[in-house]
Order: sequence, then structure tokens, then C-alpha cells
Amino acid sequence: MSVARLSRSARESVSGLPRAFWWLWASTLVNRLGAFVATFMALYLTLERGYSASFAGLVAALHGLGGVLSSLGAGVMADRLGRRPTMLAAQASTAGAVALLGFMEHPAAIAAVALLVGMTSNASRPAVQAMMADIVRPEDRVRAFALNYWAINLGFAVSSLVAGLVAEYSYLAGFLGEAALTLLCAVLVFVKLPESRPEPGAGGSVAEAEAEVGLGTVLRDGRFMGVVGLSFLISLIFTQGSVGLPVAMGAAGFSPGDYGLVIAANGVLIVVLQLPVTRFIEHRDPRRLLVVSALLAGYGFAMTAFAGPLWAYALTVCVWTLAEIVNSPTQMGLVVRLSPVHGRGRYQGMYSMSWAVASLVAPLMAGFVIDRWGAGWLWGATGALGSLAAVGYWVLMRGLPVGAGAAAASGAGAVSDSAAPAPAAAPAEA
Repeated sequence: MSVARLSRSARESVSGLPRAFWWLWASTLVNRLGAFVATFMALYLTLERGYSASFAGLVAALHGLGGVLSSLGAGVMADRLGRRPTMLAAQASTAGAVALLGFMEHPAAIAAVALLVGMTSNASRPAVQAMMADIVRPEDRVRAFALNYWAINLGFAVSSLVAGLVAEYSYLAGFLGEAALTLLCAVLVFVKLPESRPEPGAGGSVAEAEAEVGLGTVLRDGRFMGVVGLSFLISLIFTQGSVGLPVAMGAAGFSPGDYGLVIAANGVLIVVLQLPVTRFIEHRDPRRLLVVSALLAGYGFAMTAFAGPLWAYALTVCVWTLAEIVNSPTQMGLVVRLSPVHGRGRYQGMYSMSWAVASLVAPLMAGFVIDRWGAGWLWGATGALGSLAAVGYWVLMRGLPVGAGAAAASGAGAVSDSAAPAPAAAPAEA
């Protein structure tokens, strides 16, 4: 591909999106640049504090539990109070909690504050995703979610390198650095982002509109809850890249440096390929894309059972990374299509919870299967989960309109972006 074509493709990838989106994108990038706790918590507890690996695992589980507990509450807040105040409160409280964690010494205090960090750091996600759906045109949403996902991985890649150097000097400096960047993220939200929560139709109030879409409405939405269940399966698979893969590679005689080299392929490929791949898939049938991505994810990990040399492990990472690049923006676009306008926070909260629960279950799943039957069975299980998810996507999306901005007439009654809140039987948008 020529330089001119690459330049044109890059311009097309970023053109046409509102200014508010780019401030939201910038806040995501800044937030991920400070991802110190998630990356170095285990090393901090075992090397710096001298705690056991079991205690480090318990703290990681509590951090994940915090995300589970906060997801739904944060979704309700995003609908009831607004996207902007929810993000501001979540990011400001995250900054305080992360800074506090750096000063904790007693095991019980570390565990309690880690739970608090998990709650606060996950609380902004439903609001961010809901605001992105509010401010971006339906036909541009897959591209917008892909750009946001690209920012997450770019920020994480940079922060991993910088935070590693900081950790050699002072772990406390890492905690305080993350707190400072998270606080900067809160300032960006406060100064640059307007409230985006949709106004109700004529004759109604915001409270009345959002009250029509309670958590019970989300739970009764069969198609959407099916997506949540499939998201859980997919996240169980992808999480094995940071849980099952390092354990299996260690058992096979590889060093932590070897694992770091292999997993680095994931971040590099996402940074390099996310935008061009998104341009290729942007207007294609989402059902086929989700089916293919589920199969690539499941069997990409299943290939690990046959990996021997280091390059073979890297090849498997390349396969499931391609699945990740396709799945993430496509599935986020599907979640928005199925979400009623005045219930986006709650719907996004339920969707975020599926990933948070998977982050709790995946380590237990990997440890149990590897200890009981060996790593080969774990990789076989990922292949089975990928196949099950692929069938689920194919069945679940039958009858769902194909096209930019289409909304499904699910059990909750999704409404179009331009429509007022509608009863449960709202027609699908063409």
C-alpha cells in the first residue's frame, strides 16, 4: 500500500467525529497511561512487600470483585445523574483510592483498599461508553469504539514501559503517578466534556424517561442478556492471555521474559492493525464478524496446546489478537444498538459486569483445569467456548437489521437515537 493511500486511510479513520469524542478519547488515553496498579500489583505485593502469591491472588480477586459490585450502580448513576458527573466522581475517587493504596501496609488494609480501587476504577466505564453512544452518529460508532479501544491499548503499552522503569525506582511513585494522571483525566472531563444524556420527548422529564428503563427491564431483555452471556464467554477466553498463558508457558520451561516478549505481540498488533482492520469491517455484517471473531478467539487459544518453540506461542497470540481487534468494536456497536436511549447507562453497566465477572472466574477456571487435568485441557476448553459463542451469535442475531445505526426491537424495546422513549414494542430502526 502506498504512502498516499495509508495517509488517506488514516484521515478517513479519524474524520467526521465530533470534538467531544476526541476529548473523551483523550481522557481514555490519559487514564490508561497511568495503569500502574493493574500491571504491577502482583509484583509489588510479592517483591516489595514480601507477601505470598496466594495473597497477591486474593488482592487481584478483590480488585475484580470491586468492578462487579460497581458496574450496575455506575450504570444507574449514568442514567440518573448524568454521564459527566458519574465520570467525574469515579475518576476523582479513583485518584484518591490509588494514592491511599500506595501507603497501606497491613494486609487487611491493602485488601480493603484494593477492593475500593476496583470499585472506583470500573465505575466510569458505563458512563464513558454511554456518552460515546450519545455523541457519535450511529454510522460512525464502530469506528469510534475502535479508536477508543486503540487508545486503551496504546496507553497501556506506553504505561507498561514507563511504569516498569518507575517501579525500579519506587513503587510508591508509581501509585502516586497513576493517581495524578487519573486526577488529570477528571479535570479533562470537568473542563471539556458537556453533559450528553439525551433529553426526553415532549411532555416527559428525564427522571420519568430513565425510570421506564429500570434494571428489571434490562434483565427481561432476552436478546441483550444473551449478548451479555456471550460477552462473558468471550471474555473468559481472552482473559486466559494474562492468566492461563503465563502459567502454561512457565510450566513448559519458559521465563517471564519469554512470556513478556510473546504477549507484547498482542499490544503491538492492536496498535498497528486496529484502525485499518476497522476500516475494512466497519460496514460489514456484524453477525458474521462476531461469529468469525469467536472462532478465531477460541481456536487461536486452542492452538496453544500444540505450541512448542517461542515463535509458535507468538503465532497463537497473533491469531486471537485479530479476533480481539474485530470483536471489541463490533460487540460494543451491538450493545448500543440494543440499548434504549434513556437506559444506556444501565445497559452498559450490565455489559461491563460480564467482563468483571469473567475476570473473577477466569483465574479460578485456569488454575483448576491446569492443576487437575493439565494445560492442554484448558486450551481445548477455549476452543469449545469459542464454538459455543459463535453458535450463540449466529442464533441470537437472526432477524436483527443489518446496517449502520440499526436498532433491535428487543424485549426491552430499543428505540432509535432520534426517537422519544417508546413502549416495549417499539419498531426496529431500518
